[in-house]
Amino acid sequence: MNIAIYTLTSELHDEQAVGAVTREFLDSLDVTYELKGNDYADYGSRSLSLIYVRTGGTEGIFKRLLPELQSKSEQPIFLLTSGKSNSLAASMEILSYLRQNNIKGEIIHGAPEYIFKRIRILEKVGEARKSLKRCRLGIIGEPSDWLISSQVDKEAVMQHLGISLIDIPMQELLDVMTITPIRETNEQASSESVRNALPVAQQIYDALKKIVEKYQLQGFTIRCFDLLTAVHNTGCLALAKLNAEGIVAGCEGDVPAMLSMKIAQALLGVSGFQANPASINPETGEILFAHCTIPFNMVERYEYDTHFESGIGVGIRGYMKEGPVTIFKVSGDLSRSFIEEGELIRNQTKPDLCRTQQVILLSHPTKTSYFLTNPIGNHHIILPGHHQALLDEITVGT
Repeated sequence: MNIAIYTLTSELHDEQAVGAVTREFLDSLDVTYELKGNDYADYGSRSLSLIYVRTGGTEGIFKRLLPELQSKSEQPIFLLTSGKSNSLAASMEILSYLRQNNIKGEIIHGAPEYIFKRIRILEKVGEARKSLKRCRLGIIGEPSDWLISSQVDKEAVMQHLGISLIDIPMQELLDVMTITPIRETNEQASSESVRNALPVAQQIYDALKKIVEKYQLQGFTIRCFDLLTAVHNTGCLALAKLNAEGIVAGCEGDVPAMLSMKIAQALLGVSGFQANPASINPETGEILFAHCTIPFNMVERYEYDTHFESGIGVGIRGYMKEGPVTIFKVSGDLSRSFIEEGELIRNQTKPDLCRTQQVILLSHPTKTSYFLTNPIGNHHIILPGHHQALLDEITVGT
């Protein structure tokens, strides 16, 4: 754990007695930390900074300290308290003062087991936020014309997450392709047209890797349908491979979807499947999601087919392990998010849909109303496992 604990103590209390309580309390939490005492010089430098309010009578000390804390960190103020020596009462007064001044904060108090769990969540969120700072994500080509609601507020993204969004002309990728050799591939496909398309699909992958290296990107989204007319192929294979390599790669120039994928990757360490609902059963909570690519590291097996809409190039039909999943999406200005857990109950292979198809049963069937009354665009991100608690934490107040 990358945690620093700072202390806040009234001068009226005996240090020896307070020190004994401190050791007993912190030892009970079973967390790894560095105790900084009242030296706040590096406050905010760790994944999680906690202020251990050891006694009452510390409200004035905190008020004088607050400007220094704010200058060092934009994160909420987390007040840890054992409840001994009026520390909880003081923490409540401090938190009330923070709220009055529109400063985020929280008191961490309760049984040791609860405190441990809460600290673990906050540390993971802190680690994710630090990894997102100075992250560079590319927008290769403009968002697809049909994404009329999927705009992005670049200033909000930089302010709240520290992510830079880099515009890259589609023509630059096409120019890189002209100097990228076509390599032979041993990949197998059931149809001759797909086998013939694989070398150029691999060339798109190689060219995108060069763009990623040139701009030092940790991810990108691409206006991929332009490739259908420009090179008579698709980016589906490239995106499946790049996502599996840890480079977030999104479809159709959908920036909010890319941001959702990157947030999830930073927080959970998993790839995400960008897909759109194809059908919804509001009564049962069943939703069919589909798209023509999925990260290779998300599936148990996969096969190649053509791209659905165009019937050309290379599409991916991936089969993900059935079990718990989470559906996630943030808006382009980060003011909204959707998070819902469910179960992947089957993969299917209908010919009249995008090639990877997942039927997901929502944990709360009533949540289907979101998709039909107030959706955040059409694309959503499917993540393996149940992660609502962590995703709620990083999206609240982003």
